[in-house]
Amino acid sequence: MEEIDVVRSLAALAHNLRLRVFRMLVVAGPSGLTPGAIAEQLDVPSATLSFHLKELMNAHLVTQERDGRNLIYRAAFDHMNGLLGFLTENCCQGQSCLETGTNDCNC
Repeated sequence: MEEIDVVRSLAALAHNLRLRVFRMLVVAGPSGLTPGAIAEQLDVPSATLSFHLKELMNAHLVTQERDGRNLIYRAAFDHMNGLLGFLTENCCQGQSCLETGTNDCNC
């Protein structure tokens, strides 16, 4: 993952509503959620939600798919895993925490 992509993703998640939406989509898993379901659960106006979903999509954290008349939003797990990998690749001086023989690498 390129550093610019990491910065874009972290910037998108640095807003409380976008973070809540992303976490909600992670919990929803592959089935995803409609904007209406997200707006209802978070009690936010549709226009506000639309803006934040677009920001998450621009950061490649969320995907959108049309299912008939509905839009389905899903967390982009491949991008999320790449982001987590980038953030932890130098943990334990570049070794896997499992290679050090402990779950806590004391970084």
